[in-house]
Amino acid sequence: MASVMTKEVKLPGTVAVTLMLTACLLSTPVTAEVRFGKNVRIGGHDVSGQTFNSQRRGEFYIHNGKPKTPGCTWRANRDGSRTKVCHLQLKHR
Repeated sequence: MASVMTKEVKLPGTVAVTLMLTACLLSTPVTAEVRFGKNVRIGGHDVSGQTFNSQRRGEFYIHNGKPKTPGCTWRANRDGSRTKVCHLQLKHR
């Protein structure tokens, strides 16, 4: 039989705790849903009444000048979810 050599590695306390917490956080599934209520604005644009979760996601890009492709489109992701991508021009008050 071949002998197996093991080496014990001692980590400082904060590193060990950080690694342990990271492992716990990564193993726990988290779900959230965001619902925009009344009078919600992003960059001066009305986004009221929209709901986003793990299957329907939203990305809002705010441009100072006119965006190359203004407006919103839906993009399909590899995992079967969809993402609403909006390129919006900043509205100044």
